Amino acid sequence: MPLGTANVQALQEWMHTVPIPSVPTESFLMGLPKAELHLHVEGTLEPDLKLELAAKNNIELDQKTIVEVQASYQFNDLSSFLAVYYPAMNVLQTEDDFYQLGMAYFRRAAANGVKRTEMFFDPQAHTSRGVPFADIVNGYYRATQDAAALGISSELIMCFLRDFSAESAAEHLELSIPFKDKILGLGLDSDERDNPPAKFAEVFARGRELGYKLTMHCDIDQIGSIEHIRQVIEDIKVDRIDHGTNIVENPALVAEIRDRGIGLTCCPVSNSFVTDDMKAAEITQLLHEGVKVSLNSDDPAYFGGYIGKNYVDYAIKSGATSEDMVRIAKNSFEICWISEESKAQYLAAIDEYVAQFEG
Repeated sequence: MPLGTANVQALQEWMHTVPIPSVPTESFLMGLPKAELHLHVEGTLEPDLKLELAAKNNIELDQKTIVEVQASYQFNDLSSFLAVYYPAMNVLQTEDDFYQLGMAYFRRAAANGVKRTEMFFDPQAHTSRGVPFADIVNGYYRATQDAAALGISSELIMCFLRDFSAESAAEHLELSIPFKDKILGLGLDSDERDNPPAKFAEVFARGRELGYKLTMHCDIDQIGSIEHIRQVIEDIKVDRIDHGTNIVENPALVAEIRDRGIGLTCCPVSNSFVTDDMKAAEITQLLHEGVKVSLNSDDPAYFGGYIGKNYVDYAIKSGATSEDMVRIAKNSFEICWISEESKAQYLAAIDEYVAQFEG
């Protein structure tokens, strides 16, 4: 990192005297150091790589060109998105395929100012079609290690598909034990309808016993959103919440996550695809109420925007100031699953970036 922790306090005191532009520019936001905490690595499968892996693995696709693949990425809600999303994964067959996908993401992330990722992967989407668990984990893990050469520290979060059974989740949790040194935490994603967090409470309790960090998706505008959010906070006691902006409907729960420092990993660009709103107003409300909201890209190959675009589009839509955007970037590191010393170093790097930025 640019500065040692011994210099953090002095830099932060000096920063109070350094003005920053009130309106954040695209170049400022793209270069702003940030952590990405809501990123499905399978959702970074760009059309060119999909075609390349299909050819390599002798998989017949309905699409033959990049334009045709792009045209197939059509959806207007969560269900129609998932109907496109999961079949595309069939091109991922070998450990090297998973490594190649991970590295393609990290190269784009580095260009978007990302310094830390804690990224999701969905093993059940692959084991269910015969891919060995070890190949999935080892391929992605190799990519996280090689990401260091791009200036990115990265860890893996193993997600369970909530439209699969709790028994399947439990089986995959046990499969993960020999790989615990390669997996930081557990998540829950996929179709939330009729699949509340409580369905997986025992699996996540076992995961906590094993030492994993915990997060769960509470997707926007779902049936039972507030009850699901209550379950993850009060019953399952997660360390973070993915999406979760419907929490604004319950001020008591907002106060609880604020006081407990539970962060939200929000995804404005993808929000605008699965609903008619990116939830900028809700994100801003939570930010100004002291909740540790962060911005992330979710499934950027499908939604057309990596994390930098999420920062830019949110800033335009919300009218956020540069100070707001810096606060969001700092939140992203403050809710990372890293040491306090590492957090201090990343926060100092943000302050240094702001001080040196010249437009």
